[in-house]
Amino acid sequence: MDASPIRDIFVIGGGINGCGIARDAVGRGFSVFLAEMNDLASGTSSGSTKLIHGGLRYLEFYEFRLVREALMEREVLWKNAPHIIWPMRFVLPYAKGLRPAWLIRLGLFLYDHIGGRKLLPATRTLDMARDPAGKPLKPLFKKAFEYSDGWVNDARLVALNARDAADRGATVRTRTKVTGARRENGLWAIQIEDLQTGETEEIKARLLVNAAGPWVDHVLSGVVGLNDVHNVRLVQGSHIVIARKFDDPRAYFFQNKDGRIIFAIPYEEEFTLIGTTDQDYPGDPHDVKISDTEIDYLCAAASEYFAQPVKRSDIVWTYSAVRPLYDDGASKAQEATRDYVLKADGGDGAAPIVNAFGGKITTYRRLSESMLEKIESFLGKRGKPWTAHAPLPGG
Repeated sequence: MDASPIRDIFVIGGGINGCGIARDAVGRGFSVFLAEMNDLASGTSSGSTKLIHGGLRYLEFYEFRLVREALMEREVLWKNAPHIIWPMRFVLPYAKGLRPAWLIRLGLFLYDHIGGRKLLPATRTLDMARDPAGKPLKPLFKKAFEYSDGWVNDARLVALNARDAADRGATVRTRTKVTGARRENGLWAIQIEDLQTGETEEIKARLLVNAAGPWVDHVLSGVVGLNDVHNVRLVQGSHIVIARKFDDPRAYFFQNKDGRIIFAIPYEEEFTLIGTTDQDYPGDPHDVKISDTEIDYLCAAASEYFAQPVKRSDIVWTYSAVRPLYDDGASKAQEATRDYVLKADGGDGAAPIVNAFGGKITTYRRLSESMLEKIESFLGKRGKPWTAHAPLPGG
């Protein structure tokens, strides 16, 4: 006899989007069950460049809505988690022959003004011969632009969202794999397996949220049983960590000749974090690791700027993750949209599922609010949006 209660919402995925959605939903009064097959933030959410940023370079692809939303979120998140998010200044050296200075100025003007910036300082121009930021760089960089963004401990951000969701009554299960989900009498019957004990269980829910990140299509084909699923484009991003390259507390934003950009960021006091790459990824997201080509690319790109080149022997650690970008048919990985897309299926007697494709760590809270609008269109309204003014645990 199955005595477990019927949940309103079952969330697949314990990354930033799944945990953000679970927290928002339970705070509005929905009953929530979240299952994550590994540990929290074990996929894309801990493999980011650790930035809460508007995405300056997305302006080039006319992603104005995404950039504006991300810029507005920076100060909201900083206010709610000042213990794991803090402001950081970025130095963008002007490089002759790449983007013209007027274009960079225009981009930074938009960056300063479209996102409701209140506390973060504005953009300024630096004379690299005088400014300490010029010291570690080659002398050919005479001018730079300095602007504001934020830095985040990404995995802790996920864990704090999960902690708060659980404190408010959500069930959060890690190392728990969803092995099947079928529609039954207007509900979802979801099979889960505890990967540590091998025990299986069935949970019933009114609505299913697929926030499985890089595995989102796999959930649709393998768990829900839909054929011909192709919604996301998997793009690998890799980072290298080297011994501290400069003393300045600011980070660098470097343009490359191929039109891409990389960051060099002060990391954990003794190190410098350099990344990221952008290449299509054909394999299983579990197996992602940095390639020799990516190592060479990051070393070469950073060495274009630093007076002392970055060599393979300088690397103390690398990490890689797969970004599940919504497949909009863009020709290059770097041009694929960074915006999120939510798609619902069901209703009229068939239990609904809402899938989250894409998204960035910076906009997870807004994605969660958008997801709740979709959920409420099926299950009815409960509480109001509340997370904009609710500190995370410890904040």
